[in-house]
Amino acid sequence: MLSFLSITKSLADESRLRILLALNGRELCVCQITELLGLAPSTVSKHMAILTQARLVENRKDGRWRYYCLAGDKAPPEVHDAISWICRSLSTTDGIRQDAVKLEKILALDPEDLCRIQSGT
Repeated sequence: MLSFLSITKSLADESRLRILLALNGRELCVCQITELLGLAPSTVSKHMAILTQARLVENRKDGRWRYYCLAGDKAPPEVHDAISWICRSLSTTDGIRQDAVKLEKILALDPEDLCRIQSGT
């Protein structure tokens, strides 16, 4: 029951749904997610913590960069069911299509340059 509640609570936010759809089939640096959403890095970090706690996403650190992807094989079945449901239900909406176009442009940028620009260094 706790896992189910954690998942459903984490899905109750448009930004977190957008993140999950952006991660579908790819890994993204937190800077790329920040750029896509147009939110403050601290806000994105909070969203990522909620998604990680619900086991919907996994992350890895590479130097000073943090990368996120959708949950892997070790996640509970209800996590995979939730991700599948979100992808089936929302992937063709106008907002998600707009995100896909914006994400293509973001992916064309060097992630290290993007992170440097965002951090002002």
